[in-house]
Amino acid sequence: MTKIQMKTPLVEMDGDEMTRVLWRIIKDELLIPFIDLKTEYYDLGLEYRNETDDQVTIDSAEATKKYGVAVKCATITPNAARMTEYDLKEMWKSPNGTIRAALDGTVFRAPIQVKGIEPCVKNWEKPITLARHAYGDVYKNTEIKVPGAGKAELVFTAEDGTEIRKTIMDFDGPGIIQGIHNKDKSIESFARSCFNYALDTKQDLWFATKDTISKVYDHTFKDIFADIFESEYKGKFESAGIEYFYTLIDDAVARVMKAKGGFIWACKNYDGDVMSDMVSSACGSLAMMTSVLVSPSGVYEYEAAHGTVQRHYYKHLKGEETSTNSVATIFAWSGALRKRGELDEIPELIEFADKLEKATLSTIESGKMTKDLALITSLEDVIVLNSENFIKAIRETLESL
Repeated sequence: MTKIQMKTPLVEMDGDEMTRVLWRIIKDELLIPFIDLKTEYYDLGLEYRNETDDQVTIDSAEATKKYGVAVKCATITPNAARMTEYDLKEMWKSPNGTIRAALDGTVFRAPIQVKGIEPCVKNWEKPITLARHAYGDVYKNTEIKVPGAGKAELVFTAEDGTEIRKTIMDFDGPGIIQGIHNKDKSIESFARSCFNYALDTKQDLWFATKDTISKVYDHTFKDIFADIFESEYKGKFESAGIEYFYTLIDDAVARVMKAKGGFIWACKNYDGDVMSDMVSSACGSLAMMTSVLVSPSGVYEYEAAHGTVQRHYYKHLKGEETSTNSVATIFAWSGALRKRGELDEIPELIEFADKLEKATLSTIESGKMTKDLALITSLEDVIVLNSENFIKAIRETLESL
């Protein structure tokens, strides 16, 4: 069989633990037999990030800017336990946070819907797309553990030396402090990305923060969205027959649970992280969600929205069988290949990406699936496959299309 030829490489960011194992199998079974796969490879596994003082993460982000399309495996964001486990030089920051900051994009996440896996929220008839701001907030924070009594202040020193100073807390004993930030430019990019995506997909756009409590930080997000909408997008939305509105985050959560879906829900960085997991889990599994980071300059980075599946990896290391859902990782590859095909005008690559997704969903709908889906499916007499055999079953379906 003649392999599909690529013109420009994808930036390939390898990852950690069980998802790294699946990454290799997916390439061997579903990609390399069909495509003359061209990638510029970066190992974002925690050991190599530690070895390079996290320079490899920065390099991968710069390569993404160069080539325009990247695909990323799930990676470990280390905590204290990982410091010991991997003998780390320091507690490296989230690779996703580093890459998102470099690209200054917006993450769009939507559940992958498949027959036989009905949402827990029965009135969700259409997918809800989460638009997550991908810069700043807790992911670029600075933290201090306060040892004892004292005064904590928030200080800004302008270029001319003038200061703005506010008291955070007069501590009477030990505590903690966290400093977060954002930039007007990044919020403006976030707003325009959301408005453009809503117009492209002909979906209503919701935006929610907690401006009643955060009267400067969150209120700035609200104001920037409102200003850009009124000056640049109001007429376009009216012509398209779609709506934009702002509401408080707690009100949005309540309304989402009663909605039918089919809209975009824009959230700040952390809110989007949490709510996308909620939506994907309610639609079946964290492994059933697409995720793409889109930068203002038109750079795309596709990834799985879930973690590295640590528990399954430890079983794998013991030689025990696992049944790990690889759908989101497969869809990260298909999304990146489709976008590469669109940018390089390779219709065969676009068609292959479509077939790969169809084969994945058809395999599940035929009753062959991983354990997490078998526990919640409405299909009867399903066959539970282990991690590798599920991918091999998808290959059989793919070859039959």
